[in-house]
Amino acid sequence: MSAKEVLSTAEEKMKKSVETVRHEFTGIRTGKASAALLDTVKVDYYGSMMPVNQVASISVPEPRLMVVQPWEKAMLQPIARAIQASDLGLNPQDDGSVLKIPVPTLNEERRKDLVKLVKKFAEEGRVAIRNVRHHANDELKKALKDKAISEDDEKRAIADCQKITDKYVGQIDELVTKKEAEVMEV
Repeated sequence: MSAKEVLSTAEEKMKKSVETVRHEFTGIRTGKASAALLDTVKVDYYGSMMPVNQVASISVPEPRLMVVQPWEKAMLQPIARAIQASDLGLNPQDDGSVLKIPVPTLNEERRKDLVKLVKKFAEEGRVAIRNVRHHANDELKKALKDKAISEDDEKRAIADCQKITDKYVGQIDELVTKKEAEVMEV
């Protein structure tokens, strides 16, 4: 495998790690209603666990209110139980045909807990990126050992891999800063 191939594969994996962190952040609530809040909530749908957005339509008619309308009336209670069981701190109200979910304002303690969660997800993303870098460096060393690339190419590629790593870790840091500001906003 050439140095270019190793680096491009590593970069793709690092992009995916950043996207995973971005996706995880959408599930962390910021005091404003958003349909993305329920992306991580799974409900038992005839024996298989499905995301809520695949068994109901989710709308946000007001900044602090979500409305979940199941496609089957029988799914009202299972969806309500799944939302209550999630760690989002939401309490759906069943009115017979839809679930109304008021999104309460966050207190200071809950905000700090959410910031800790943001930082945990970010660190998992950084670790994933560093693991990709480690794997890429191992591939480059193996290519050098197999005489597929020269020593200079290996050193240059390892330096490039570090630059790519720094770039994607920086993106995660930016995401953390933005999400932290959103969560701490009163």
